[in-house]
Amino acid sequence: MSSILPGAREFLTPVYGTVFGQRTKVVHRLKEGDPLILVPDPPEIDQPNVWVHARGGDVIGHLSPDVNSWLVPSMFGGERYTAEVSRIGGDDVASWKRLVITVRSAR
Repeated sequence: MSSILPGAREFLTPVYGTVFGQRTKVVHRLKEGDPLILVPDPPEIDQPNVWVHARGGDVIGHLSPDVNSWLVPSMFGGERYTAEVSRIGGDDVASWKRLVITVRSAR
């Protein structure tokens, strides 16, 4: 279970799924401080994710189910969030903790 409290205004979180398709190449292009784009799945999805995209639209991965469970409804409710790269590990780091981002409420 996530240690991030639902409704947190700012938090660090890993990005999951960074090893599928061409996503590893996208991660290798990133630098600390790079802005990212957060996009929730459409409302009709049973368990929607928040997807993390690099500037330009390349998909990097998604947030954890625990974070998605409260962040997606918040985003559907009109809350806006920004994100940026906080930490990038090498290929020797487990994929689920290779890319850590900071998410902030834009309010």
